[in-house]
Amino acid sequence: MAEENEGKLELISCKSFQANDELVRVVDFLNKNLKSKKVMFGISKDKENDLMNINIYEFR
Repeated sequence: MAEENEGKLELISCKSFQANDELVRVVDFLNKNLKSKKVMFGISKDKENDLMNINIYEFR
């Protein structure tokens, strides 16, 4: 059973912020430096509300 979850990403947290292009650079920095900790950061833009959403995932 544990084998079927290997290699999957589990969402562990998400947060919205006022849109800011620098957040993309922050997420890139975090991904490059925390890869060995088995976490990954994602970012998406909600243009309608001028927000950026940052998600934190853990590799399983």
